[in-house]
Amino acid sequence: MRNRLLGAHKSIAGGPHTAFARGEKSECRAIQIFTKNQSQWRAKPLDSEEVGKFHSERERTGIHVIAHSAYLPNLASPKPGLWKKSFQAMMVELRRCDVLGIPILVFHPGSHTTDTRENGIRRVGEAIAKLYNEGDFDAKLAIENTSGMGTNLGSRLEEIAQIIDICDCRENVRVCFDTCHTFSAGYDIRIEESYEKLWRDFDNVIGMEMLAAIHLNDSKFGLSAGKDRHEHIGRGNIGLDGFRRIMNDHRLVHLPMVLETPKGLNTRDGSDIDMDIENLKILRNLIEEK
Repeated sequence: MRNRLLGAHKSIAGGPHTAFARGEKSECRAIQIFTKNQSQWRAKPLDSEEVGKFHSERERTGIHVIAHSAYLPNLASPKPGLWKKSFQAMMVELRRCDVLGIPILVFHPGSHTTDTRENGIRRVGEAIAKLYNEGDFDAKLAIENTSGMGTNLGSRLEEIAQIIDICDCRENVRVCFDTCHTFSAGYDIRIEESYEKLWRDFDNVIGMEMLAAIHLNDSKFGLSAGKDRHEHIGRGNIGLDGFRRIMNDHRLVHLPMVLETPKGLNTRDGSDIDMDIENLKILRNLIEEK
């Protein structure tokens, strides 16, 4: 159980290397980070000192790390200017992952906005192909499934499969599975029958070998709500049964699983609880010893 790659998304304030100490403090065996400011297009170049510190801290802590792209890029956009800017931003992020030795870059496939879903899916697939044709990247892009909100793509397994088929570079692409998004998109992971059906469908439509990471988030909203609002583990509409299934699923035990739940909870005395520790404790207690 101690070797499970469980952890949380951690801040890189003060430099990417600082995320490891934060992860260590929260008893993480895995962390997810942004490699740059997630709400800005601009990326401050990584200098050799920072890169050295990052590698040293990873070696010191033994913590597994994956990255998440910034929120601004939209590879599905029908606007040529925004698509080009998004493409260039993703090139930068993949390069940063390679410099830091991060194997997976999770990204949201984006929104088709005023265009059709089909055209949006095509643009994402073509963007991925172009990224790997123009850059010799070691890091793999992991498409994160989405909640089905608005014109966002990727809430259905079939849409993710279509993107992978269009890019025609399966060796460079993986999938990140988000529990809140899955539930909000209408896949009920609370019930054994529908949980097992989800993974049968995933294997048939995408392939289980394509699954690279899991985001562990409860949902503030109900099944099929189409809303992306994360809640602490067991305090949302998924509840503990859904997470118990995931934590004891032999098909998933090798994957990094990271929380993206709210960070702090103020107590009556004004102190702040590290909710990553609390949520990870709940998840570890759900693991059944064999």
